[in-house]
Amino acid sequence: MISVICPVFNESSYIKKVIDFYINALPIEKELFVIDGNSTDNTCEIVKQYIIKNTTIHLLHNPKRTVPYALNMAIEKAKGEIIIRLDAHTDYASDYFEKILSVFKNTNADIVGGPMRIAKGNTIQNAIGYATTTVFGIGNSSFHFEDFEGFTDSVYLGAWKKNIFSKTGLFDVDLKRNQDDEFHYRAKSFGFKVYQHPEIKLYYHPRDTFYSLFKQYYQYGLYKPLVLKKIKSAMRLRHLVPSIFVLYLISLCVLFFIPFYYAIIPFLFYIIGDLYFSLRSKKELSEILAISVVYPILHISYGIGFMLGLTKKRVQK
Repeated sequence: MISVICPVFNESSYIKKVIDFYINALPIEKELFVIDGNSTDNTCEIVKQYIIKNTTIHLLHNPKRTVPYALNMAIEKAKGEIIIRLDAHTDYASDYFEKILSVFKNTNADIVGGPMRIAKGNTIQNAIGYATTTVFGIGNSSFHFEDFEGFTDSVYLGAWKKNIFSKTGLFDVDLKRNQDDEFHYRAKSFGFKVYQHPEIKLYYHPRDTFYSLFKQYYQYGLYKPLVLKKIKSAMRLRHLVPSIFVLYLISLCVLFFIPFYYAIIPFLFYIIGDLYFSLRSKKELSEILAISVVYPILHISYGIGFMLGLTKKRVQK
């Protein structure tokens, strides 16, 4: 038996697709927990209509509203030996659950998942999808690369053997973002294995505006230092580069009034890198232009967030 958990907030446009996927997917022995964070649309009403016809679907209410609280609520109620997390903004292959169970069986891993493939969307979504699968966009984070297979640090969404939580503990409720990264790093520190397999197929819908992308990656940066303070072995160069870039841009504003013209050289290299990876996409002109804007948004928003996150303290319990 598997337990499927899905935190939601105002997902009336997506929740039907998620539940329909759950109902139609194998295995038959499964349960679904939809954890609502005080939605103001009709998400809960839609879920309740499904519950009338399917007793394996459960609706939980999360007054704390954040994702880690939602995950912890469902994990504590889950009866399955395998717990699989879903996201409302993601589409799943019909054999998604089956492939997860197969990878668990064949690898002896404790946590498994698939790469974050990108669903087709508008021009900005397609641009974000491309940029976040390149080294220039996000460094060497493996779950953005579709062909990667092997043991890794973290996976997108993830599926977990329930018995590992008795040793690792649950998700860190201080982390509104990056709680999955922190948990996977923590699980690895206990000796548990994380495995990514490309046959586990899911398709994520990126943000659809530049502003919402900026907010998203600012929050990723803001909460990342809390993760790295807890799990120091998780530190990677890619976590620091955006902040270094932001500090460099700030210094340029000062040096602009001083004849240190050579200081502009790294910025010129950045522009060349941006143009190279944007043109390399071979997309339509509108998407190429959007990609060239997405790159600095990713780097600057994450860099600002990360620097501010260095001053952020954990909530005292």
